[in-house]
Amino acid sequence: MSRPKFPVAIALLVTAYILPAVFAQTTTLAATPPMGWNSWNHFAGKVSDADVRAAADALVSTGMRDAGYIYVNIDDTWQGERDAQGVIHANNKFPDMKALADYVHSKGLKIGIYSSPGPLTCAHYAGSYLHEEQDAKTYAEWGFDFLKYDLCGFREIMRKEAPNDPQKAFAMQKDAYEKMHKALIATGRPILYSLCQYGLNDVWKWGTDVGGNSWRTTGDISDRYSRMAEIGFSQAGLAKYAGPGHWNDPDMLEIGNGGMTEDQYRQHMTLWVILAAPLLAGNDLSKMTPSTLALLINREVIAVDQDPLGKQGDRVSAVGPTEIWSKPLSNGALVVGLFNRADAPSPITLKLQDVGFDNNAKLRDLWKGSEVTPKNGAYTVTVPAYGAVLLKVSR
Repeated sequence: MSRPKFPVAIALLVTAYILPAVFAQTTTLAATPPMGWNSWNHFAGKVSDADVRAAADALVSTGMRDAGYIYVNIDDTWQGERDAQGVIHANNKFPDMKALADYVHSKGLKIGIYSSPGPLTCAHYAGSYLHEEQDAKTYAEWGFDFLKYDLCGFREIMRKEAPNDPQKAFAMQKDAYEKMHKALIATGRPILYSLCQYGLNDVWKWGTDVGGNSWRTTGDISDRYSRMAEIGFSQAGLAKYAGPGHWNDPDMLEIGNGGMTEDQYRQHMTLWVILAAPLLAGNDLSKMTPSTLALLINREVIAVDQDPLGKQGDRVSAVGPTEIWSKPLSNGALVVGLFNRADAPSPITLKLQDVGFDNNAKLRDLWKGSEVTPKNGAYTVTVPAYGAVLLKVSR
């Protein structure tokens, strides 16, 4: 039997070994939505080595690590200059990235970093344009486990090279993200790849193709109820694009940053877990109130987000300012979120038949941690202004 010609042999090798290995790594890295902390929402451009170490310490001491928050992610403004060989170095806020990564790892945690496919990042620090392989190698050598890759700086290149050609600009965007994915794979180190490009070009339809483990579906969140609700409730209809290894990302959590009430933050968390969204806390972990911590580490609520079935939830109904959403769980169970988007308390009724259950279904209020009783196949509860109730329904 003659050997295949060289190009054919290479194609067979890629199909039989390389592609399955890449897919397996992608899925294993994010079998459930990633959980952790990111520096941007609270520290923004002021983040330092000391802040990251303190966040790692707090994840352990508060019990957040044991609840599943394992990534400690440095966002923009860590970058210094490139040396004569083009290798990126951190600035003086981060004197030793390898030592920092080792410290985070010593706490039983993983560590993440940030860059852009453009020459500059959003905050005008050095991006990875034309240095993708170098930067991926550096991140791996430092010991990083997560990369957030932000489109910002690449948009100017797209405008210059494809000013009136949206199809070409779209192709450039995809190529830029795929290039870094290949560079990460080439390092041999498992690095979770988080695409940050604000949902442009329906990224949920192609994010997996370029190696994304998660992708931003929206513009930036802020610590205001109106913005959180606008982003979160806009996710209806995207459930079919999410699953193990690849998740829709409506941006980071604002819980604990002070711009919303406790009920509004509860709605925030409830909606995010139904969306199977990455749960990346964005507050100062060293100064959390007991109520903030309770919202972040409720095990039954987190289990909704981390359910191994890997299904994103979706809207069931919307009547005026009240909405009902549901998310299928493993073992045939279902979670249902009752959301009140009005500025006054409102009763909301869940009819079990509307979510596929009969009158004998069991209901559990996950925020209260107690069973509740439906009557005649329905359950009515008064939901606080801008609040939410999260129910688990089982047979």
